[in-house]
Amino acid sequence: MSDTAKGAVAEFVATFALVLIGAGAVILARNGQLDLTGVALAHGLVLAIMVSVTAHLSGGLVNPAIAIGLWVTGRLPSAKTVAFVVAELLGAVVAGFVLKYLVPGHMFGPAEGGVTALAPSIAPGKGVLIEAVTTFLLAFAVFGTAVDDRGPFSKTAGLTIGLVIAFDILAFGPYTGAAMNPARWLGPALAAGAWSNWWVWIAGPIAGSVIASVLYWGVFLKGKEPATP
Repeated sequence: MSDTAKGAVAEFVATFALVLIGAGAVILARNGQLDLTGVALAHGLVLAIMVSVTAHLSGGLVNPAIAIGLWVTGRLPSAKTVAFVVAELLGAVVAGFVLKYLVPGHMFGPAEGGVTALAPSIAPGKGVLIEAVTTFLLAFAVFGTAVDDRGPFSKTAGLTIGLVIAFDILAFGPYTGAAMNPARWLGPALAAGAWSNWWVWIAGPIAGSVIASVLYWGVFLKGKEPATP
């Protein structure tokens, strides 16, 4: 099996875990069994673990928006980008349907499968901006810890990235769900048939990731040898 295929399998498993645990926590919250802190910790902890255990296999991306940001800046080859994004989306979809099977229907249905959603007071345009800003912070952390090998804390990248997810959800989860990840939205959305404002969780995360990636690369990494497209 090629390194790209092995990396894709790692991304599938990691994204499956993120969506299974993250959306599962949201289902509990929407059924009154968990609070926002619990949801934030569930996402942050599972991502920290998955990034840590897959970093040496695939880079521990666990997010199509992050993969696209790395590709735009030449840090991830095109073939790997496509393979990883497909694997992440598939992992998310499988997780969404596994949740649908495991969670009692009277909990899964009303919670819309744990899919991210806009608060009634948040317009879609503002939702895109929130997702872009929160993903910007996430992608900047990814570059600062997992991409830039000059950073003194590269070995703790998983914990750092997981904590960014946690604090983003604590601050903005009530407004958009703070998905920061198209796959995190897609899996539960497909399983629950919940498509409202779908573009918020695609446009926002990709824009935020690309902006952060280009900024970090242009200011701090420009001149370093990029990956071969």
